[in-house]
Parts: sequence; structure tokens; C-alpha cells
Amino acid sequence: MRVDLLSREYPPEVYGGAGVHMEYLARELRKLADVRVRCFGADRAEPGVSAYRVPDGLADANAALQVLGVDLEMAAACEGADVVHSHTWYANFAGHAAKLLHGMPHVITTHSLEPLRPWKAEQLGGGYAISSWAERTALAAADAVVAVSEGMRRDVLAAYPEIPPQKVQVIHNGIDTAQYAPDPGTDVLARHGVDPNRPYVVFVGRITRQKGLVHLLRAARSFDPKAQLVLCAGAPDTPEIAAEVTGLVRGLGRDGVFWIQEMLPKPEVIQLLTHATVFVCPSVYEPMGIVNLEAMACETAVVATATGGIPEVVADGETGLLVPISQGPDGTPHDPERFAADLAERVNTLLGDPVRAQAMGEAGRARAIGHFSWERIARRTLDLYASL
Repeated sequence: MRVDLLSREYPPEVYGGAGVHMEYLARELRKLADVRVRCFGADRAEPGVSAYRVPDGLADANAALQVLGVDLEMAAACEGADVVHSHTWYANFAGHAAKLLHGMPHVITTHSLEPLRPWKAEQLGGGYAISSWAERTALAAADAVVAVSEGMRRDVLAAYPEIPPQKVQVIHNGIDTAQYAPDPGTDVLARHGVDPNRPYVVFVGRITRQKGLVHLLRAARSFDPKAQLVLCAGAPDTPEIAAEVTGLVRGLGRDGVFWIQEMLPKPEVIQLLTHATVFVCPSVYEPMGIVNLEAMACETAVVATATGGIPEVVADGETGLLVPISQGPDGTPHDPERFAADLAERVNTLLGDPVRAQAMGEAGRARAIGHFSWERIARRTLDLYASL
């Protein structure tokens, strides 16, 4: 069976969970099928991977139109595949066009949904209407839809009631626990100035409304003053949110705050996760949150928002602590001050009880190993292809 996987992200150009998913799904599926990867960006040296750039005629167009231009070139190249499998709206239209053009089944994995990310209008302007149209059109016509969590499945059916429920099934994201494992070294900490003898809280994610960094920074005003704060946060969506985050970081008025804005290599992130007392995921929208699995696999306790698919990953009271949230339609907390206070309270609970935090970290790794292997996910995905 030949499978064409379509995505904006693929290593080394990975900035979010969809790119991580693609990397490991492709690796495992190659053991079972003929896999071709089609992605955006610079040429890749990896066999079986083709990259596509924005057509010259769209070089100055709205970003959403540029995406559709790339998608059409990807769709043309899918001739001969037995199934196409697209990831995120960036590639959904490519899968839809390939299905229409070549007559093969189209599978979509939903890593997020445009109706639940209205802040994208800040970034795309009128292009947000185009991205929303592309996603809805592709999902409605897809032969199967994969949701990365039960929470995401509920969101898909609520946002797109025209999709038959039997067409949407859950296949969770996974984690490579051989790669994501505790790293006893401290050279990365030393390079960034982090004191391994002081507790610290770590955040890893893009600077976007979705990831809730602004709420974490407001909560950090109340963190135990003995604790350090490490922010692996870059790629801001807009100049406005970049300025807001900069102002909040400067306003913390405490020592031991380390803001790492460049994208770090995976081994460096693993070491930073390993030595943290607490990993914090303050997202206001998270279909699953692979980054929580990454922290758990590194034996680090997690404090995360009880939203989307996160409660399916983080076992409250066992592998971490969940923070309740009451949200509006755009994901914004109804009471941001309460959310920040609850976030700070749970972080401080674990900072004040390192033995409990360590036990949660150990339980988190055991859960990651037992429930979220990529081999299992690839086999379930191949079974889905075969059913079509």
C-alpha cells in the first residue's frame, strides 16, 4: 500500500505538535507500507520526502492563498497513491484536491480546528475565512477523520455537525520514550544559566494565544520566589502578542527568569524538561498536547489546563495536577485572574513538595510508556487505511 502523508511541517521544520506527530507516524508507518511525505519548505535530503514552496505568482499574496497554492502542487504529485492522509488545514485542501483529482480515499487527522482558534484572524486577516473554508470543505468530504483525543472528537462533531459521527475515530498522539527519557546531564542548564540546585518551572511552546503563556506569566507573579522560571518560547504569532509577553516577562521583577527564544534542539529540550520540578501547560486550547507527554516521559510532574484532550493525557493527582477553567467561545477564561491564581496554587503545591512531584514524574513516564507508543498508533492507522 502506498500512503502519501501531507503536512506543512516535517523535520527539520517543526514548530508544533502536528510536526512532531508527522515525524514519528511516518517513521513507524514506513515499517508497514510505502510512505511518501509531502511537506512545505526547503528541500529535504530524506528519501521519500518531497518539499514544496509557494508558487512565484503568490509570493506577495495573503498567507492563506500561499498555502492553497502549495496545496495544489502537492495534490498534483499524489497520483498513484492508494490513500492520502493530511494533517492540519495547511494540507487538508491538498488532500481534498488529490481525492477529487485522482480518486483515492482521503484521511484527515485533526490536530486543531479553525473555529476554535479565532485569534488566528489577528495573524491571517481575511485569510482566516479561507483557512476555515478549506478545513470545513475537506473535513466534510473526507473518507475518515482521526481525532487525537476524545475531547477533539467532541469538538469536531460540535464544530462540524454535518460530519457523520461514525466517520470520526480517536487515535491518540504518541511519544518515543526511548528518545524522550531522563537526561542526567546539566551542561544545557549551565549554558543557559539555570541553577540545577534550585527548583524551576519550565514552559515549552510557541507564543500564541492558544498556548496561554500570558496566563502563565501572570501566575508567575505568585510563584514561590525560590523557584526559577525557564521559558522556551518563540515564534510569536503577531507583533502585538510578542510585545505583550515581553512586557509581562520584564514586569515579573524576580531573579531566575530565563527566556530562551530560539528553537532548541530536541536533546536540549529533554534536559531542560528532565531537571524541572514542574512542567506547566497553560493552554486555553489543546486537542491533546504532545508536549505534556514529552515532559511525562522525562519524569517531570505536569501542571496543565483541564481543557481539550489534556485530561486524557495527564492523570490528575497521579502524573500531575489539572487546573480548572471556564471559557468563552474563543477559549479566553471567563475569569483570567482566577485561572492565573489556580495555576499558581497548583505549581506552588508541587514546588513545596518535591517528593510528591518526583513521584508524579515517575508515574508520568510509566503512563507514557504504557499507553502512548507510536508502534501501536501506526498499526491502528494502517488498519484504518485498509478499511477504506
